[in-house]
Amino acid sequence: MQDNNRNKEIEHSIIKKFRKSIWSQFTKAINIYNMIEDGDRIAVCISGGKDSMLLAKLFQELRKHGIQNFEVEYLVMNPGYNDINFQNILENARMMEIPITTFESSIYDIVSKPEMDTGGSPCYLCARMRRGALYSKARELGCNKIALGHHYDDVIETILMGMLYSGQIQTMMPKLHSTNFEGMELIRPLYLVREEDIIKWRDYNDLHFIRCACRLTENSVKTGGSENGTKRGETKRLIAELRKLSPYIESNIFKSVENVHLNAIIGYKTLDGSRHNFLDDYDQ
Repeated sequence: MQDNNRNKEIEHSIIKKFRKSIWSQFTKAINIYNMIEDGDRIAVCISGGKDSMLLAKLFQELRKHGIQNFEVEYLVMNPGYNDINFQNILENARMMEIPITTFESSIYDIVSKPEMDTGGSPCYLCARMRRGALYSKARELGCNKIALGHHYDDVIETILMGMLYSGQIQTMMPKLHSTNFEGMELIRPLYLVREEDIIKWRDYNDLHFIRCACRLTENSVKTGGSENGTKRGETKRLIAELRKLSPYIESNIFKSVENVHLNAIIGYKTLDGSRHNFLDDYDQ
């Protein structure tokens, strides 16, 4: 009964206290980016962190108080978590009354093999493998979409990282078709939700989620978090410093990829890999 009351308080906080900052931004993203369509069966992918656990609760509330034209599976993959972290995920799901489906994989073991070491961060390879495994399991469960917990801050960090470290302008899309799993899509319903508001929701409800359960980065987590020393961590800190100079910095970064003037850039690349230069039609 105590857990049941606690879960009701958590759900109530989403609809009431955090209605403007979280619930409204969640539904707004779904509507403006047309993320959910009639007959969808969506696999909400839960890693056990604050973002994905909130995403799961938001989908539950959407089914109760919003549209009901879709079905949902709450999917938890164990890529090789240590027992403490995995039990944390299971306990939070039980307390928050999220009916999860779990499955095992050996991704961490594969990525940690010496022959997989390219000298850089293993995170990119691990993320690709985890996404592929989630797509595969979601399809097995009859889903046509997977939902991930990337939020607004992930988006602006990705934009700036692309410019500073990769010499390109691109963003983390609110939804996209899978290139390897035909008929499957990825959606990001937290696209407009700020990370600071997710943290406030977590702390308000005294919730304790895993931060990073990757065995390859556990030591860095213990000493301050898995983003310390990474390009994303550097970018996050840079944005925080820029925010001190102007409160519009973050929204301007976000809007920059919505206001691209094609006649004022040197070149661009299309989805098929074709490159276009401003000189191609300069004298036309």
